[in-house]
Amino acid sequence: MIIDEDLLLAKGEIRYYKPNELIFCEDEFPFYYYQIINGKVKLNSYKEEGKEFIHNIFSDGQSFGEYTLFAEKPYPMNAETVTQSSIVRLPKQTFLELVGQSTELLSVIVKNLSHGMYDECIIKKYLTSLSPAVKIRGLLDYLKSFQKKKILYSFKIPLTRNEMACLTGLCEETVIRTLKKMEKDKIVTIRKGKIFY
Repeated sequence: MIIDEDLLLAKGEIRYYKPNELIFCEDEFPFYYYQIINGKVKLNSYKEEGKEFIHNIFSDGQSFGEYTLFAEKPYPMNAETVTQSSIVRLPKQTFLELVGQSTELLSVIVKNLSHGMYDECIIKKYLTSLSPAVKIRGLLDYLKSFQKKKILYSFKIPLTRNEMACLTGLCEETVIRTLKKMEKDKIVTIRKGKIFY
């Protein structure tokens, strides 16, 4: 969590969203800081042929899109709910005042943005590969890196095959085929349709 939820609720407002509802659109200028109370939000854009590309997925306690508040540039992507979600939004000016008044909060924001940039570099390293297996393995390694348990098959992948395809730029059929091969090679195991890595 970036900003204490009680502070957010005192200064901002809660918005409730249904699944697949837009929070903001590409090319809009940012007017709010957003932090998820509960739910799941994806940042996405669409290629010319209409194929979705997911940049990131966020869940409970995470914020998204705040870097645009500092850059004073329009959003380079959309934010859309994946599940029913409740999100606190704080007006931009209020957010900037809070950050300006607290070096501790500023430090947390800088650390969070730095982690985001680092994660982006790690993901790009795998996404530039031509091999679907390298792309998928890179995504799985990245997701598992946040877990305490590192043993084989201890981590249940929290993404659908479609979300994995959208995150890696692959088509869903390629993801399914590659996962089956990875299961045969004992890299993943699939139980009742769930992937464990």
